[in-house]
Amino acid sequence: MVDPSPIRPADAEAKDTARALLAAARHAALGVLDPASRAPMLSRIALARAPDGRPMSLISSLAAHTAALAEDPRCSLLVGEPGAKGDPLTHPRLTIQARAAIVPRESDAHAGLRAHYLAARPRAALYADFTDFAFVVFDVDTAFLNAGFGKAFTLAAADLAG
Repeated sequence: MVDPSPIRPADAEAKDTARALLAAARHAALGVLDPASRAPMLSRIALARAPDGRPMSLISSLAAHTAALAEDPRCSLLVGEPGAKGDPLTHPRLTIQARAAIVPRESDAHAGLRAHYLAARPRAALYADFTDFAFVVFDVDTAFLNAGFGKAFTLAAADLAG
C-alpha cells in the first residue's frame, strides 16, 4: 500500500534548509502546556545554539512558560520568518518537538553556557546574571520542516546537528 502522507523523510536539501533556519534564528515561538489548564500556550523567546548545537535560551522564572517547562518539559519551538514579499506560507519554517532541560546556576554547565550565549547575544549581559534567569537547553526529539507548498519533511534530532 502507498503511504498517502505528504510528509516525507528528510533528504539532504531538507536537512540543509532546516539547519540553516535553526542557525539563523535569533528568536523562536515556544509552545508549552499551561500547568493549570493544560491548554497550549505560546511565547516568544530569544534563541541561540548551545556549544553542542542544541537550541538554547535564557529564560526568567517569572515567565509563565518557565513554570510550564518545570511542570512538563515537553515543548515545541517554531523558527523561520516570512520573507518581505509573497505569501508567508511559501517561506520555510521549522517546528521542533523537544524536552527542555533547565540548567541550574550552580551546575558545571552553567558557566560554559553563559559564556557561549553571551558571545552570541551580548546584550543579554544586562540581565543574564539576575537571579531569576536560567539557561535552558532543548533536547530535540523530532522536527518538521515545511519548506513551502508540497515540501514537508520529518527530521530526526541528528539531522539538525552541525
